[in-house]
Amino acid sequence: MSEAKQIIAQNRKARFDYTISDTFECGIVLEGTEVKSVKNGNITFNDAFALIENGEVWLQNFHIAEYSFSSIFNHDPDRKKKLLLHKDEIKRLARKVDEKGFTLIPLEFYLKNGLVKVCLGVCKGKKQFDKRADIKDRDVKREMAREFRNRLDG
Repeated sequence: MSEAKQIIAQNRKARFDYTISDTFECGIVLEGTEVKSVKNGNITFNDAFALIENGEVWLQNFHIAEYSFSSIFNHDPDRKKKLLLHKDEIKRLARKVDEKGFTLIPLEFYLKNGLVKVCLGVCKGKKQFDKRADIKDRDVKREMAREFRNRLDG
């Protein structure tokens, strides 16, 4: 059985601002019009994060715009969304988050076999000098690729 994965949105800024130590694939509990808005890509999750409360994982600051073709029975765009994980995964996440400096950040949203999934990362914030080092490494790799391409062309 092939797994069709269609990416809806990615959090590129999270990959720059945080060091990602581990990732988890989670399901997300959505209402009817929320699913349609997510499939249209009407989501904002720049400041989103996940919390573990009473053995459940909740996604905060994740905004799903109201579905424009809906009636008056639309969803609340800023409500907390529950993430679906196994109990042992939640326990492992809780142990990681209890360590100093780790947090849960959504990295990307995608459709997998028609279901909306979230890639949740266990992240630790980077210092300013780490970010500068990443920029420098990226520039060096780009320059090396440019030189290699120029040598191949003649």
